[in-house]
Amino acid sequence: MSDSEEIKARLDIVDVIREYIQLQPSAGNFRACCPFHKENTPSFMVSPEKQIWHCFGCGKGGDMFSFVQEIDGLSFPEALRLLAPKAGVTLKRQSGVGASKRNRLLDILDLSKRYFNKVLLESPKAENARKYLKNRGLTEDQIIDWQIGYSFDSWDSILNFLKQKKYTEQEILKSGMTAKAQNGNKTYDRFRGRIMFPIDDVNGNTVAFTARVSPEKEESEKQGKYINSPQTDVYDKSRVLFGLYKAKSEIRSQNLAVIVEGQMDVITAYNNGFKNVVASSGTALTAEQIKLLKRFTKNIDLAFDMDEAGQLAADRGIKEASKAEMNINVIEIPNGKDPDDCIKNNIKEWRGALQDAKPVMQYYFDKIFNNLDLKKIEDKRKGAQEFLSKIIIVKNKIDQDYWLKKLSEEINVEEYLLRETLSTSLKAKSKTEKSTISKNNSSQEFTSPAVNRNNLSIEERYSENLLALALKYLFVLEYLLSNVELDHIFGVYNRNIYKKLVKYYNINEGLDNFYKIDYNNFKEWFINEESNISENQLKSLDKLVLLSDKEFAELDDLRIKEEATKIVGNLKKLYFSNKKKILEKKIMKAEQSGDENQVNKLLDEFKSLSDESFVK
Repeated sequence: MSDSEEIKARLDIVDVIREYIQLQPSAGNFRACCPFHKENTPSFMVSPEKQIWHCFGCGKGGDMFSFVQEIDGLSFPEALRLLAPKAGVTLKRQSGVGASKRNRLLDILDLSKRYFNKVLLESPKAENARKYLKNRGLTEDQIIDWQIGYSFDSWDSILNFLKQKKYTEQEILKSGMTAKAQNGNKTYDRFRGRIMFPIDDVNGNTVAFTARVSPEKEESEKQGKYINSPQTDVYDKSRVLFGLYKAKSEIRSQNLAVIVEGQMDVITAYNNGFKNVVASSGTALTAEQIKLLKRFTKNIDLAFDMDEAGQLAADRGIKEASKAEMNINVIEIPNGKDPDDCIKNNIKEWRGALQDAKPVMQYYFDKIFNNLDLKKIEDKRKGAQEFLSKIIIVKNKIDQDYWLKKLSEEINVEEYLLRETLSTSLKAKSKTEKSTISKNNSSQEFTSPAVNRNNLSIEERYSENLLALALKYLFVLEYLLSNVELDHIFGVYNRNIYKKLVKYYNINEGLDNFYKIDYNNFKEWFINEESNISENQLKSLDKLVLLSDKEFAELDDLRIKEEATKIVGNLKKLYFSNKKKILEKKIMKAEQSGDENQVNKLLDEFKSLSDESFVK
């Protein structure tokens, strides 16, 4: 077997997709709201039997590889690389032109991580770094687990190491491990004399580093205590959360993610048994990071620093999380400590802070009104303005109503006045959002009409439903063979599939003794039979086999036969109606040109067609 075939044989598509979205059982299959477009009613279907998925809302579909490619924005080789370890498959390492550029960069970063870790553990020059980490409470096993490392205080240590591994200077530069000299002629190691914290993406690939200056150099270091990898083709800091790869299983298990600011906060929390903690790495949460977290939970607790920068980051993160309709609590650590210090010095205090996490609106309410004198009109006005600006981001109407009442009681102002003010603000906000959506509409992605049911005519929908039944129930296909002609089926892909179904049935001698068609067998035959098969044809085929489960799963055989008969009747009516309309136009055109012979000929054809439709 090829690598991809072996991975497919060892992994179940349901398990793969469940790592990203929550699936609900549905008549032998699974369904969910589609992760690729916004919807309220689930139209995303997964078949464990056929190992395929399809969304009937946006038209996307395929196998486990196409799902991972779509949701993570990966190429096929990158999807292979991601799924291989999960399947226990060792890929043949590609090199040179044969390897994807992204994979080459990931290999560079992975080698760098292991190199730095070895240096930290074994080199005498890393002694101060080892002492520092030990003083921070890290054991050697924990250093190995987190792959923390040390970069030599050298201009070309990692550069030379990677060049020996057959990577070019240009590739090493693109990975972010080196930087270019001001004159542009030479490259040099970006990280020198620093403790290296690898940053992994959600799939466990090392994509960047945070580097802390070695303790003995703190006073003289001009670049700053911490420096980070630059943005590269594999690293976008707005799309990565430190520690998520390690934490995601626990986040799903607890149905909660705790978000802190720094890497050491995450490492200390994890090493002390709090394994659902991730870090935003000192920046505000982004929409992309929230989307990542939403794969595993809708509940987040924020533990940001209480200083001005931390509070600003918390406010921005709360705003993004609210847009995504996440449930948000705020953790307040006593005495302004960060999680790292709190856990090390008083773990009970940290546990207490977690248990006492406040719902975000209660947190804002307390924060705003604790410092105001509500006897003063200006403080009432200030409190109302500040808190209304928080209420406006609340999506749930019941919650919104509760906090309006609470605000009314707190400042002793009529509730209807607050509602009027809020309504005005909401209208202004809605107008701004509509303008933004209008500007961004062009970037909305949908597949071609061939695979998107929203764009299909009623004739094509009927045809799809009929073929979906024929692919699942042999007795429906046999009914179609004697009652449906190729012209009665609408849509290029649908006609081709019907044609192939008929041929498949005939060459297999009527598929005797079978209740239904073996879809995987038919699909393999279909691919071999069709030269230059297109991706849309395969998507159409996969869509049809899932469509029968989506639309007709609860019907018994008798109802299935009745449904098929009804659809055939509707298709024939539409077929004859369309043909009559075409003939009527031809008759009108012939009359206008005065061609009586043509008119009579077309009238006879119209009468024959009417008689035929009546008989049918």
